[in-house]
Amino acid sequence: MVTVDLNTQDVYNLIAGIPDPEIPVITIKDLGILRDVKLVDDTYTVTITPTYTACPAMGMIEDQIKEILSNHGIDKVKVELTYTPAWTTDWLSQEAKAKLKNYGIAPPNHSSCTKLFSTAEVVVCPQCNSRHTSLISRFGSTACKALYKCDNCKETFDLFKCH
Repeated sequence: MVTVDLNTQDVYNLIAGIPDPEIPVITIKDLGILRDVKLVDDTYTVTITPTYTACPAMGMIEDQIKEILSNHGIDKVKVELTYTPAWTTDWLSQEAKAKLKNYGIAPPNHSSCTKLFSTAEVVVCPQCNSRHTSLISRFGSTACKALYKCDNCKETFDLFKCH
């Protein structure tokens, strides 16, 4: 075990690269769910915001935070979930949106959502960039995605839903 003095920015930087368990090409920083790191007395408190209230990935992310910090000699760690403000796709970085597209998941079209499921919304295929796509299901491989099919290349793909 390594014992070093780390400030809150050092701790933030250590854990910022933790990949999302459901979409491993984006990090918890890319997603915007890593909200804060504080040091009170001798305990680091890491605040994260779930993308959904019952997001199953949060336990795994909490375990990864604790493991990384333990490997750097920090054993007094508290991970807090905050639901206010609620997570929004506005918190996705532009880098995250590009990573989603390169991974084959269409990123949300807008920085803010006015409607969760707009029938007039055009979803661009992340495979061939066609604008001729069709909604298959409002629910994709996870709760935060919808399932689409490209009418040109015939590939199915997920859309990371705006919320």
